Amino acid sequence: MKVDTKVFGSLSDKEEAHLFTFQNSNGITIKVTNYGGTVISILVPDRDGNVDDVVLGFDNIDGYLGKHPYIGSLIGRYANRISNGKFILNEKEYSLYQNDGKNHLHGGLKGYDKILWNYNEYADINRAGIMLSYLSFDMEEGYPGNLKVDVNISLGENNELTFEYVASTDADTYLNLTHHGYFNLNGAKDLIYDHELLINASHYIETDKHLIPNGKLIKLNGGPLDFNIEKPIGADISKLANGYDHCFVLNKRDVHPEFAARVRHMGSGRMMEVYTTEPAIQFYSSNFLKGIKGKGNIKYRKHLALCLEAQHYPDSPNHPHFPSTLLKQGEVYKQTTIYKFLTE
Repeated sequence: MKVDTKVFGSLSDKEEAHLFTFQNSNGITIKVTNYGGTVISILVPDRDGNVDDVVLGFDNIDGYLGKHPYIGSLIGRYANRISNGKFILNEKEYSLYQNDGKNHLHGGLKGYDKILWNYNEYADINRAGIMLSYLSFDMEEGYPGNLKVDVNISLGENNELTFEYVASTDADTYLNLTHHGYFNLNGAKDLIYDHELLINASHYIETDKHLIPNGKLIKLNGGPLDFNIEKPIGADISKLANGYDHCFVLNKRDVHPEFAARVRHMGSGRMMEVYTTEPAIQFYSSNFLKGIKGKGNIKYRKHLALCLEAQHYPDSPNHPHFPSTLLKQGEVYKQTTIYKFLTE
């Protein structure tokens, strides 16, 4: 395998973003830019060999520099929401940027989706990828600690798009990283209602109207949120006020990447499986996607795509009984999430 590298475009400060293309022998091609660590496209054959792009995105850098809902990007320092943009750490209160009403969302005003990451590309016979790195300074977006983050994004001959995250800090801090890809396995030709979804979860996290957890984990026992038995996304979506935007507690056994979810599109035969080391996954049915023109001048609209964001629980710093997202000085944060593409 190999990596093809070219200039993707210039940022407002004249720095250049680059575009990296990986292709394996099974006909899967992935394009990533170091601006935001963003996955631009994933070309996947269907059962008849026809290739479609299964993620939303933009044709050029300008689309990513404009306002958009984190399409394809890395998310940090903290995925999801933190209530009132505040937490207490080591008896000190920290105030974060409030960019979702009074709450903090996906890293704040300038999260990792808006960073030009340093990079090193690599390739061997079985895998090609890029190693992204970024030094997030102390008090950036309100978070303590100088945080060094490395993200290895790679494609293998086994059709796995892998995200490997490693981070360390010189002061205690909170950290929750993820990838915010918008997937549509029929190439965005129609809405995701006919995509069949299975989530390997026992509970979901109950939230208020602002999507902030109230601390309760609700057992899944039938109903619109239960995807323990595979079903079309459209089967119950009308029973919800706006669609799905829920964090599911995964059935985890150990620290290795384990099966979290599967999406199947019967019409094309495409299927995607998600494996992760994380304790939860956010299923989002692009409820607020509207008024954006994407690749090929397609108008992106509500429920055109789905996100499966492997992560820790939202607002964990303010819920001591949730799995901790505290990264202490001298410790190393590690996370792996895999998106595997198949046809049937």
